Amino acid sequence: MDRETAEPTVEQLPGPVASESIEYHHQAAAKTTYVYDFVWDITADAEGPFCTDADGNVLLDFTSHVAAAPLGYNNPMLMDKLREFDLVDPLKIAGQDFYISTGGPPEESELPGPAHLMNTLTDITSQYDMDTVFLSNSGAEAVENAMKICYDHCEQPKYGLTFEGAFHGRTLGALSLNRSKSVHRRDFPELSGIHDVPHNLAGVERLREKLDPKHGHIPAEQVAFLILEPVQGEGGYRVPSAEFMAAVDELCTEYDIPLIADEIQSGVGRTGEMWASDHFAFDPDIITSAKALRVGATIGRAELFPDETARISSTWGAGDVIASMQGALTLAAIEDHNLMANAAQKGAALLERLTAMQDEYDAVVEDVRGLGLMAAIEFDTAEHRDDVMEAALQRGLLTLGCGRKSLRLLPPLDVRDRELAIAGELLEDAIATVAPVTSANTGQYAK
Repeated sequence: MDRETAEPTVEQLPGPVASESIEYHHQAAAKTTYVYDFVWDITADAEGPFCTDADGNVLLDFTSHVAAAPLGYNNPMLMDKLREFDLVDPLKIAGQDFYISTGGPPEESELPGPAHLMNTLTDITSQYDMDTVFLSNSGAEAVENAMKICYDHCEQPKYGLTFEGAFHGRTLGALSLNRSKSVHRRDFPELSGIHDVPHNLAGVERLREKLDPKHGHIPAEQVAFLILEPVQGEGGYRVPSAEFMAAVDELCTEYDIPLIADEIQSGVGRTGEMWASDHFAFDPDIITSAKALRVGATIGRAELFPDETARISSTWGAGDVIASMQGALTLAAIEDHNLMANAAQKGAALLERLTAMQDEYDAVVEDVRGLGLMAAIEFDTAEHRDDVMEAALQRGLLTLGCGRKSLRLLPPLDVRDRELAIAGELLEDAIATVAPVTSANTGQYAK
């Protein structure tokens, strides 16, 4: 496949092989979130945002696997390095009990391992004086360990603070922080003492009322942490105002509450900065990362981490040879190829195109928003959002829903103008399938 000339081509979705694969998959798979009847063929051609499904359909992937594939498919920035590595077995060890070397002294190693990744992470969070990293398997684990660190650090831990629309993972502890969809935590036991407020300035003022020493009902010294996403993901790609983020930072500083920035979807260059937090007057005490990093990571200052061993945990995090290597090489590629600047530039162009669609189809498109290559388009109803997603898929464009009625776009960080143009045309065609037929002045919706 030549990325310079590839085009989305769809004959049938799902085709017969994909349908058979899906049926086979669900013979044993537990019920969980499956967005599409799309089956990626890992043996077929794929490059950049283009991939091939089990029936030979070529699709333009503007989801980047929910930001977990920041460089798209088979990107030579990674693949050329990984080909140098002769794979061994096991590729995973108990990484909090043993160590990994990739050959020779660490400073001479051509291929990075977990220790190299952790040192790089402290380098790119040095603006927040962070110097300590704990690697884990996933974003949810990174959040779990962030909470444990904060509970351990607090002398009288009783409370945690979160925001409406928040999503921080699906493990049992992290679920207690979620406020995006009730289905995520319904009927599950929850951590006690978790309070939520609106994700806006009024919410911060509400927190001040709750924490007020004379009139509030939450003693600040018993608050272990406040957690938020610098840009809300599952909650609808909500980009906060600078005033809101500054108010959060001021409140946490005033009451000495550790501030956890969940950068699992928004971090690692996605917004045009290494961390979405970098856009704001906002100093997190802990950053959680995963997805694009390929492993989970809880990053902070040494004094926040427990002095005792075995207080935080993960089986594979610092012992996943390939994932750690991919994470370190991804960070190197972002730096070496100036991909944050590309994300900022191409993200601005993407928002400009989406804004033009909003002007053209304002009867169904209510809002366009985003930061860098983290963009969303909000529809008047969830039904229209879902119809547009399906219509885009049938035209060869992969997108994702978020919030109640929004569609999100996450192209690879090295996305090119040609690919943005193709995606724009396909998405506009898809929106036209639900837009009012104004020429006939019928007020009905085309299907």
